[in-house]
Amino acid sequence: MVNRDKPDLWKDDVARSVDMYNDWFINFAPKTFRESRAKATVSVEAVLKWTKNLTALQTDLMRDHPEILQILRMSTCPPIARDRLIGLAHVQPNLVKCMELDRCIPSRMAVSHLNLELAKIVATIRKLIDPDLFVWIASGASPTRTQVGRAATIVADRLCGANADPIIRNAQEQRQLKCISSWLEKRGYKNVRAGKLAVRFREMEPGTFAFRVNVPVTQDGGKQVNIPIDATIMPISGRRGEFPVLIEAKSAGDFTNTNKRRKEEAQKISQLRATYGRDIRLNLFLCGYFDSGYLGYEAAEGIDWVWEHRIDDLSRLGL
Repeated sequence: MVNRDKPDLWKDDVARSVDMYNDWFINFAPKTFRESRAKATVSVEAVLKWTKNLTALQTDLMRDHPEILQILRMSTCPPIARDRLIGLAHVQPNLVKCMELDRCIPSRMAVSHLNLELAKIVATIRKLIDPDLFVWIASGASPTRTQVGRAATIVADRLCGANADPIIRNAQEQRQLKCISSWLEKRGYKNVRAGKLAVRFREMEPGTFAFRVNVPVTQDGGKQVNIPIDATIMPISGRRGEFPVLIEAKSAGDFTNTNKRRKEEAQKISQLRATYGRDIRLNLFLCGYFDSGYLGYEAAEGIDWVWEHRIDDLSRLGL
């Protein structure tokens, strides 16, 4: 075991982990958010161009570019949540969720029905367009470049504000995976790049690792699904066919959020054990606000962890 059997160390580790996360947040999170806002502004400006500054919003554009829906929601007064749009427009929830989450149109929806649903969305957005932001719509005058730029920046700010937590969490996860990669490569491991090459976790060669590998598990009822694992590592001393070391990178900016999410890992290890037996292990790579309540819960599930501020503990996982 690495840390789950050492509760006397938890309090000090929690304090050090919180300090590490706070230092990263203060020094890097604002820059990350600004960069995301800049990218979002470019996307908003593109939507404004396609729609002639929201004066020519049409269903065919939404059909061809379903990803613009979230931007349109942030262009209303007040900005409306996804479920609020579904209720106001009286449209199928699956359509809206596919457009926003999967950036596509449901493949089985009939064209006539799709056009009707999109028309209801367009009509709802038009009624709610923010008149103080898009001042040219009421006046009928052509907007100036400054007015369009200001509107795009504000909508982008709303967009990033609504997505602030995922933006920060994704940036932190990328940083954590980069730390793991650097640690492994210094010790002779090779990244086999799961994003470009399909990686079967039971066929990994010794001394290799990959990020976001899909591991197949069997659910109750016999249905097989894939669960993504952040880091999958076959030790240099391991043998092909053995279980690799599985690691989930976790970060959190407050204690409340971690206690809401702690069942995610417990569900994953339960599915893994049900499929592959008790020998398979799931480990966590932690940075941030993980208190003794969270740690005790994970320990009780048989899940171990490595603190990022003591990253060399990865060696105690057999790496």
